[in-house]
Amino acid sequence: MSKQIRFNAFEMNCIAHQSPGLWRHPQDRSREYKDLEYWTDLAKILEKGIFDGVFLADVLGIYDVYHQSAEHALTCAVQVPVNDPLQVVPAMAAVTQHLGFGVTTSISFEHPYPFARRMSTLDHLTKGRVGWNIVTSYLASGSKNLGLSNQVSHDERYDIADEYLEVLYKLWEGSWESDAVIADKKSGIFADFHKVHPIQHKGKYFDVPGIHICEPSPQRTPVLYQAGASGRGQTFASQNAECIFIAAPSKIATKSIVKSIRQKLIENGRDPYSAKIYALLSIVTDETDQKAQRKFKEYQSYASYDGALTLLSGWSGVDFYQYQAHDKVEYIQTDAIQSLLDSYVNADPNRIWTIEEIANWIGVGGNGPVLVGSAQTVADELQQWVEDTDIDGFNLAYILAHQTFQDVVDFIVPELQKREVYPKQYSEGTLREKLFHADAHLPDWHRGANYRPQTVASLKKVV
Repeated sequence: MSKQIRFNAFEMNCIAHQSPGLWRHPQDRSREYKDLEYWTDLAKILEKGIFDGVFLADVLGIYDVYHQSAEHALTCAVQVPVNDPLQVVPAMAAVTQHLGFGVTTSISFEHPYPFARRMSTLDHLTKGRVGWNIVTSYLASGSKNLGLSNQVSHDERYDIADEYLEVLYKLWEGSWESDAVIADKKSGIFADFHKVHPIQHKGKYFDVPGIHICEPSPQRTPVLYQAGASGRGQTFASQNAECIFIAAPSKIATKSIVKSIRQKLIENGRDPYSAKIYALLSIVTDETDQKAQRKFKEYQSYASYDGALTLLSGWSGVDFYQYQAHDKVEYIQTDAIQSLLDSYVNADPNRIWTIEEIANWIGVGGNGPVLVGSAQTVADELQQWVEDTDIDGFNLAYILAHQTFQDVVDFIVPELQKREVYPKQYSEGTLREKLFHADAHLPDWHRGANYRPQTVASLKKVV
């Protein structure tokens, strides 16, 4: 039996997300990103297509590495202006029953105590359909605007993230016992205060003595997503993540990253398939291969060269304005996304990229591949990607909002369902239950489970 294929929708509360320049296309709706209808329409499309969820990226900063200026980010609307991703979730949840919501917030820019409340609130409002994408943030512009004179180094950001997660696990998993809420109107007792515990956390980066001020939500801890593909990022993911997003320009690079992640999971005592791995990818499809190819060529005509290099420079931390179009791309160590340049320079020995080639590649679909063709052609390729790389599914980036996702739902999903490699309906329960067909809460083997009151008590007895 062929491996099942899963889809997430890759979105952002902005105009030009992964395809700079395409907002100018007459069919693109991304200029409506400020309207609730934009988001509720998207949610309905995705739920009809039985997507696992919509994954909302975010940056708190601006892409000003290219030409050492914000000029091209602003003129090309490259992920700026950008609004808060969390605030659109309740509206989308209100018009759907099953769709999951993965939201991105950075551990670098918000204290874990108020963040724990924000996520618990979303988990309550969505009835347990929320996930959190853990990022450490790579844009120096964001750090400066929060009063940090220098960007924290790549590896230290993960050290901070380790403790940040410890605080959150203590709040979400350990503060309230499962039967702490009584809500007895007759006695007048809402919560048994003996079963609500201050976490008394005192660490290198955070001091959080008190209780979690939300009662336990359906999942307690949201489903944990992570996208770090560097060595340090993979170690962090193997200790915390339940879903992992990767972005690479080729099958060879993707297969290498997946193999490394599966090995890291084993080294941390986990089943190598206990985390679902989604690869970034875009799809251009139509009734025939010829129509799809014409559509793709039309999209390419709207792509922005400077917009693409603005993204590449921001992601990598390297100012590509200083190079000529036909210069070859080389690996440069930075404190930004370390795996990005590695996926172009080192992962595929059969390919040497020039600046112009990468700009043209990123211009339509961002850092991931674009599959172009009829439903049959694209379905064949999707199945081959899963077979060749060992991924679990795809994080689909749109090229036109919302036309790309509508095309996938109209053409690709029925073809995959016909082949019995894509779900025909949602299973019941929370996002975690839907993804893993298990309990709504973190599994007992997860790092976060160690902070539950009964686990802490049993560990003390052993000591």
